[in-house]
Amino acid sequence: MIHVERHPHVRLTSLTRIASLDQVPFSLRTLAHDDWVSGDYVACKVVSPHGAFRQIELPGGRMIFVERGDVLIGALGRRHATLELTGTFEAVEDDGRMHLLSGGGMMGRVTSVAPAIGAMMDLHYRGHLFVDERKATMERFVPETDPIPFSIPTVLLVGTSMSAGKTTAGRLAVRHLRKQGLVVAGAKLAGAGRYRDVLAFGDAGAAPILDFVDAGLPSTVVPEAEYQRALGWLLARLAAAHPDVAVIEVGASPLEPYNGAAAIEALQDRIAFVMLAASDPYAAHGIIEAYGLRPDLICGRATNTHAGVELAERLCGVPALNLSETPEALGPLLDDALRIPRSHSLHNAG
Repeated sequence: MIHVERHPHVRLTSLTRIASLDQVPFSLRTLAHDDWVSGDYVACKVVSPHGAFRQIELPGGRMIFVERGDVLIGALGRRHATLELTGTFEAVEDDGRMHLLSGGGMMGRVTSVAPAIGAMMDLHYRGHLFVDERKATMERFVPETDPIPFSIPTVLLVGTSMSAGKTTAGRLAVRHLRKQGLVVAGAKLAGAGRYRDVLAFGDAGAAPILDFVDAGLPSTVVPEAEYQRALGWLLARLAAAHPDVAVIEVGASPLEPYNGAAAIEALQDRIAFVMLAASDPYAAHGIIEAYGLRPDLICGRATNTHAGVELAERLCGVPALNLSETPEALGPLLDDALRIPRSHSLHNAG
């Protein structure tokens, strides 16, 4: 049996944060590939620590470097990132060679990688985790919740791709709404599992903060039926907290295979304000035309300069803001959308 506290070279990644694997002993068993499932907890030995994702995210969100010989505990999953890499546990061959697909601890084998990312950290499969003689999966550690209808006014963050500025925009939205005296929940409903995104919402004042990892998914590249079960759990947990408003991020873009479109559809009746974080003005126009979701505001990298703001507004016909330069301009837009009286603002109170 393995006790993490007795093995300093064993590193738990943030995908294990729902499982308390630092408190329970576990064993390792080698399983045939036919028995591998997304969300299975596995152990992999670091063969070469060089390349992308040299640092891993711990269960609390802190980043650390790993070294050759360390054993990482993460989860099998699929990633389909337009700007970084694609990979899946289903591509692992009999040699057991694997890669770290994300800093959060998703494991599989890379199928394509962007030149800017370069070499990947090489891992070797050591086995599946078993706790109390049962295979340890993410789903196994998800607590039950009552099926409460979701009826929370929602500020929705969508993007044209990964790394477009969604989380930054969400953090600013949470900060403003908290200053208005509102109880704000923060969530990320689609993407690849990293704790840092919802932690940023928490740092800005959101509580609770939840993402699909809490619902048992390493990423949301899963069959839609599986995603819908996790989504229902997440929305019920948010509803149970009875916040005044929710700030919700849908990772990547709704056109990618992360089930973002299903998340937006589930929220449709409760969306009060849509922020589109775009990588450039043409991408903003493209997502509006291709997906048909009209935002209330364009932000993100597309608005880094006056030229970007002007072009985004001309192409899309909606306001665009550089939130890094003028974060205070977001407040009145949110107040109007959520019908918050200006007199309620704690920030403006004498």
